[in-house]
Amino acid sequence: MKKSLKNINPIILHVLCWAVFILINISAFYNRFLEFPDVLFYAKICVEVVLFYLNFSVLVPKLLLNNKILEYVFTAFIVVFLSVFLIDYYIEPKIPGPPARFEVPRMIVDQGIRPEKGPFNPFSIFASMLLLAVGTCIRLVMEWYKNEKIKKEIELQRVHTEISFLKAQLNPHFLFNSLNSIYSLANKKSDDTKEAIITLAELMRYMIYETDKELVPLQDELNYIKNYISLQNLRLKDSSGVRVNIYGRIEHKIEPLLLISFIENAFKYGTDFNGKTDIRIRIEVKNDNLDFEVSNYVSIHKKDSQNSGVGLKNVVNRLNLQYPKSHTLTFTEENKQYKVKLLLKLKV
Repeated sequence: MKKSLKNINPIILHVLCWAVFILINISAFYNRFLEFPDVLFYAKICVEVVLFYLNFSVLVPKLLLNNKILEYVFTAFIVVFLSVFLIDYYIEPKIPGPPARFEVPRMIVDQGIRPEKGPFNPFSIFASMLLLAVGTCIRLVMEWYKNEKIKKEIELQRVHTEISFLKAQLNPHFLFNSLNSIYSLANKKSDDTKEAIITLAELMRYMIYETDKELVPLQDELNYIKNYISLQNLRLKDSSGVRVNIYGRIEHKIEPLLLISFIENAFKYGTDFNGKTDIRIRIEVKNDNLDFEVSNYVSIHKKDSQNSGVGLKNVVNRLNLQYPKSHTLTFTEENKQYKVKLLLKLKV
């Protein structure tokens, strides 16, 4: 229903509203005088239409919306005065019967006596001011909706720009760490170097050609994570400590590259001095909720304060931007175990 109203041309909507207004007035006139109004009746309607749109299209946008309140009140008063003067002194007296807006006892009408009027008909003043107020309210509401729409578009554009920037930051950071892993294999002259390069090529293909979308299939994102883990396992002396468990139906979509930074951080700090790695990754999808958890051994290596944490900061910002009220992210460290837990409402 809302969409159908939004799709209606504003001009058509205005014409329909005025048509209903005129029909109501004609019906009221006929019920009182048992005849249809003449051309002067429509002249009065035209004055009211001019009054409405002069306020709606000129006074409100030019004065009121520009904070020229006193100028608006003064100008509106003059416009109402002129319209009432025109109706009460040039149009209304020539319309047969008593004034259309002024109720007169039937006995007086039957005797052909026309009541005396003051300088202005109070009902004419009230009706003109009411018409002015209705036009002002409609225009203010329209401007409010317009401004809200602009604000949302600006905010959406800002979010998309920032997310694109964060992704652009993430890709070089990820590539740098992956090349370090391959360099480590090459330095050892490992037979796994070729496989690592092929795996990296597959990772880069996904990052270049798939992650420009707002949402990607969760299955593709999980395949990307598996390839990354495979690449990291190649450089480890003992990868038996890396445990990955994925549960549930994964027929959902997710923001691309949203989980990888947590896993990357676990591999970066999850190995002790002896080369032993202890990393646990659990991903469970239940209904529309993603339960993601990754934990790793906390080594006593001194962290590089200048280079560490870039990916984590980016993904935290992305979660706040893209899932502002539909995620819970916690970090805990206990018994030399660093754990990240993310509860996320997946998008359809």
